[in-house]
Amino acid sequence: MFTHKSTPHSVSQGQAEGIKVNKEVKGISDSGGRFQRFWRKPPRLPPQLPPDEKGSIGNPPHELQKLNTGSKWVDRQQRVQKAFIHAWSGYKMYAMGYDELMPLSQRGVDGLGGLGATVVDALDTALIMGADEVVSEAGLWIETHLSDRISKKGQVNLFETTIRVLGGLLSAYHLSGGEQGTNLTHKGPKPTVYLETARNLADRLLLAFTSSPTSIPFSDVVLHDPSAHRAPDGLSSTAEVSTVQLEFNYLSTVSGDPRYSIEAMKVLEHIKDLPKVEGLVPIYISPDSGEFSGENIRLGSRGDSYYEYLIKVWLQQGRNRDSNFTYLYDMYEEAMKGVRHLLVQKSIPNGLVFVGELPYGPKGSFSPKMDHLVCFLPGTLALGATKGLTKEKAMKENLLKFEDLENLKLAEDLAKTCFEMYSVTSTGLAPEIAYFHTEEYSEHGLDGGNKNSKFVNDIIIKHADRHNLLRPETVESLFILYRITEDPKYQEWGWQIFEAFEKYTKVDSGGYSSLEDVTVLPPRRRDKMETFFLGETLKYFYLLFGDRSVIPLDKYVFNTEAHPLPIKGS
Repeated sequence: MFTHKSTPHSVSQGQAEGIKVNKEVKGISDSGGRFQRFWRKPPRLPPQLPPDEKGSIGNPPHELQKLNTGSKWVDRQQRVQKAFIHAWSGYKMYAMGYDELMPLSQRGVDGLGGLGATVVDALDTALIMGADEVVSEAGLWIETHLSDRISKKGQVNLFETTIRVLGGLLSAYHLSGGEQGTNLTHKGPKPTVYLETARNLADRLLLAFTSSPTSIPFSDVVLHDPSAHRAPDGLSSTAEVSTVQLEFNYLSTVSGDPRYSIEAMKVLEHIKDLPKVEGLVPIYISPDSGEFSGENIRLGSRGDSYYEYLIKVWLQQGRNRDSNFTYLYDMYEEAMKGVRHLLVQKSIPNGLVFVGELPYGPKGSFSPKMDHLVCFLPGTLALGATKGLTKEKAMKENLLKFEDLENLKLAEDLAKTCFEMYSVTSTGLAPEIAYFHTEEYSEHGLDGGNKNSKFVNDIIIKHADRHNLLRPETVESLFILYRITEDPKYQEWGWQIFEAFEKYTKVDSGGYSSLEDVTVLPPRRRDKMETFFLGETLKYFYLLFGDRSVIPLDKYVFNTEAHPLPIKGS
């Protein structure tokens, strides 16, 4: 079984001090946004004094406590790296080249078009962690096999392929030094390999846009034809068509070819002029008419990342309020007002703030249903409020409007709810979907199983919704909120969730499994490890427990699959 001996590395700005590590790793620092050697040695450990001298010389007790706290998070970050290596080792051993690992039956499966999605999704996580052997193995596979796969494979989904494969390739290009024309990691192929492969893929994916009679792309592309096709019902998901712009914009920037950005941005420019409900939009849209279809409004599946990309695409373009992209910021602000007005309620008896749904539009009944996917929203709200700066810095520079403060408060309230969706269950892991007890809605006998939770009567978990797919959204929001508020409770919450993943989803032979039911012990396992566990969940844990200068939020945007891309001008 593949193992990796090097320890993860904490990053510090300025002069590096500290204990020795196995090797130096290269990456990105918060130094003008330039890609340069930044991985430093972990923070200095507290001095080892004789028992009778402790506290009497050297650092005062509160400084010793601070240093001990730092070493605790270095150790926890190392635990995350070990989890990543364990996940990769199972994939490498049983499923290399397949899209996903089935860890229980120890085989691979192609569910995303057969482009080796786990390889590409995991690569930039390995780069960030300094897991050099994984970087070498994944990079070699991409260099040897991926272009051939792209030219020969069949139907793929535009959205999933863009966020996982195209996004992963572009992030790897940047993180391996692509824009400087040199491979600063000394591992894997030359960065141009990632860029050339990305262009090969994107040229085929463009057909989803150019084949459509409107600005709304078709949902699927056949790679070997190549050709594009509607979904079976003829509709595209609103989230899917509006969650490809970060990737295509960045590809245009680094390739010098404007086609990618032009086609992708047509979607948002078109949606700008469509009728909305206080900035909120239905979850389906027709590529034939260019109009929304149905009235279902939600921030869960098929709706979620539309709102995420409104603010992130604006941030990517440099946050210039006088630019041609101001409409995106305005759409985002209007939508968040709509969320607060139409979708936010509190549970009883303990007042958890949650985001519900309007399955029949604003004139229909409110549903107190919240997908785990909605837990992306606390992070997005915080990012939109401070534009990636710490709250303290944004306050000092007088950058926060009243509405920003409202959104930041909502972000913190929702993050608490998302965390309680974990702690209310027997396993400490969240279900795929939760309902909330309100004055209008209640069901008995459907709690999460943890009778010690204060919120056991606030959260309702239906039998069909009790599975856990190793999703990243809550950890993503904890990471962003920790970076922005600097409140260590978000790290502690993240550690509780990580320990639950380790306890109940780790498969001894390699990899991690999804769960069938998080409310019972022991939980029954599902035979699947999603690519996003390596690409997103473990990456966000690692960054949550690490130095805040790594991939700084005012210089990078993460695509919806957690692939970091640089902000223009940073």
